[in-house]
Amino acid sequence: MNFPLNAYCLAFVGALLATAASLPLWRAWCERTGLVDDPGHRKIHHTPIPLAGGLAVFTGMAVVVLGALGVVQLHLLDPVAVDKLSYGLGKRGSQLAAILIGALGMVGLGWWDDRHELKPAVKFAGQCTIALLVAAAGVRVTLFVPSLAFSYAVTVLWILTVTNALNFNDNMNGLCGGLGVIAATWIAVLAARNGQYLVASLALLVAGALLGFLPFNFPRASVFLGDAGSHLVGYLLAVLSILPHFYSAKLTNPSRLAVLSPLFILAIPLLDLASVVWLRSRAGKPFWIGDTNHFSHRLVRAGLLKQQAVVLLWALAAAAGALALL
Repeated sequence: MNFPLNAYCLAFVGALLATAASLPLWRAWCERTGLVDDPGHRKIHHTPIPLAGGLAVFTGMAVVVLGALGVVQLHLLDPVAVDKLSYGLGKRGSQLAAILIGALGMVGLGWWDDRHELKPAVKFAGQCTIALLVAAAGVRVTLFVPSLAFSYAVTVLWILTVTNALNFNDNMNGLCGGLGVIAATWIAVLAARNGQYLVASLALLVAGALLGFLPFNFPRASVFLGDAGSHLVGYLLAVLSILPHFYSAKLTNPSRLAVLSPLFILAIPLLDLASVVWLRSRAGKPFWIGDTNHFSHRLVRAGLLKQQAVVLLWALAAAAGALALL
């Protein structure tokens, strides 16, 4: 029997509503405490904008996760959904706990960076520590190589790469959040198609939470994600893209090429990261020093409005993600 659709809807809609409801509260708190992004060099806004997005997205997710645990324990959902979620939590409960702790860690690291502008080495060390925690919990990339050291190394590299790719793409209203919604949705589709209900539910939770934030950030922004939010989005997408079993002999028509699916789903932020790192390296600049050579900036220089550039990149990300279905 298929997984009940209403459970997926509860994860998606619940996170969307919880994020949207908490965001005005976090926005007021950020304004009161001075956690805002002031206008300045390379900035596209002219007034201080609260950095409340990441805090609201995490809140929306946490509310639904806590609620879901209660629902499962009290058997308030359809029995089929309860059985399948209970089975998934039983097998992956420790991994889910590590993922949520890592998410909190990424929010905390980004929040500290928003407050004090951490040195790149400190931020990188924090990201590595969180990635190692996730890998130690068993959320790891294998790529058919029977080596634990290889698995740890590739997993940490992947989490660092995707986290920073989305952080780099937080450069125009709606871009990072929209790319997160699209990627999480494609991961949910692939996981649900392969019967991985807990992974699909978690991906829809992330998509819903980000969609609850997006109207506050696009086309006009009353809040930004901040480093807390962009770190969280990148981290969640990195972990979500590891969780599904893209290849398994038990699947219909299995293909080892399916492990490349995350590269299609995250093609736009990964290509943008590779592009700006190459350009900065060629110019003799540190790759972590920001500039206006991202895809979004170049599209605007080519004549598009900022909103048009963002929507075009969303469309390209959706099209690239669709290739993963093949």
